Amino acid sequence: MKPEEIKNMQPNTEDNRTGEYTESNDRLTFMNNEENLMKKLEQHGYREQFKVQKDRLVSLTTGKKYKSADVKAVNFYRFEGISDPDDMSILYAIETCDGAMGTLTDAYGRYSDEDTGTFMKQVEIEKKLHGMNG
Repeated sequence: MKPEEIKNMQPNTEDNRTGEYTESNDRLTFMNNEENLMKKLEQHGYREQFKVQKDRLVSLTTGKKYKSADVKAVNFYRFEGISDPDDMSILYAIETCDGAMGTLTDAYGRYSDEDTGTFMKQVEIEKKLHGMNG
């Protein structure tokens, strides 16, 4: 938009919003921090916790190990620290070839774990478009 167009804009007289809200007006409030999102993912079956160790994804729940070809990241989420923007993390929603579902967390940026980053570059990332509204 050109500056003169902005200057000549008229207010929307049909806007009926009051500006007063008793609750959040978006459906994604569970994504406002990593803890809320992890709880929501757990409600959708992503209950296992994973870590990367020696080129394998390891379930902290069962101890089972997976090669990158046996793992799919169905979604990922990035978070920035509340008090320090450099305190960033990435949370992956993981599904394995045998049906295990869980999460993998890594720092993002200069504090990231090199092994996790290398492993995840080999993992197929296929974002599911299903919502988590329920």
